[in-house]
Amino acid sequence: MPVMTFIACRMFEDEIVHIIENDSSVKSLLVVDNTDSDGLVSKLKDSGCDFTLITENRLSDFSQEKENLVLVVEMLELALHANPDNLKKVVYDRAREMAKYSDGILLFYGLCGNVLGKVDTELADLSCPVRILKENNGDVIDDCIGAVLGGRAAYLEKLKSFNGTGTFFMTPMWASHWREMVVSAGMTPDPDNIKLSKFVFDYAGYKNVAKMDTGLYYEKQFEAMVEEFAGIFGFQIIEMKASPELLVRCYEQLKDEIFVV
Repeated sequence: MPVMTFIACRMFEDEIVHIIENDSSVKSLLVVDNTDSDGLVSKLKDSGCDFTLITENRLSDFSQEKENLVLVVEMLELALHANPDNLKKVVYDRAREMAKYSDGILLFYGLCGNVLGKVDTELADLSCPVRILKENNGDVIDDCIGAVLGGRAAYLEKLKSFNGTGTFFMTPMWASHWREMVVSAGMTPDPDNIKLSKFVFDYAGYKNVAKMDTGLYYEKQFEAMVEEFAGIFGFQIIEMKASPELLVRCYEQLKDEIFVV
């Protein structure tokens, strides 16, 4: 039974649930039980997806059926973004460990401070292919926003459309965790220090928040959370379409690679 592993930033919870929910070839879903898996587990339950929580020391206990796919998902903490070098170390360490049990690994990350752009070469010594989210032209995506916009060109096009007016892009997961992420981004050491966050946003020229409709609605309070955020900082809400298509394509490409092997 081929074993694919996702090592993922929590920002991609929704897209991962979407992939699982829409692929009937995943016959066995294993979620590594850690403090960062709670959100994913809750959404999988709400979506009616069958899964098994598993501790790391049981990863070798996979059944050996044929022609079906085992998917292992390990979620990593959002706070890793605060230190790009540490993020790289943790992601690479996890990839090296999970390669022992996997036929292929997909990293749900982008460049993330330009530290994950050489995954293909720097992890080429592992026993299975390790891939990262890429655009159609082969470039590693910039971040979770670029991923759902379809890549760098689309990202830049959206930015240009605002004619220089600062616009904060907000996916459902960003809306749910923006306080934690502004800390990771170094904007403020205190997620509840709204005054400081507002000062930083004002200084950077932010006036809008882009409410990114990915077509995924696992975060039930997305609209209310965006409205609350806009109210706190005095931003205008801009409706924007987005899609998980790029992430699904990266998944399908690695799956094809695994099954060909």
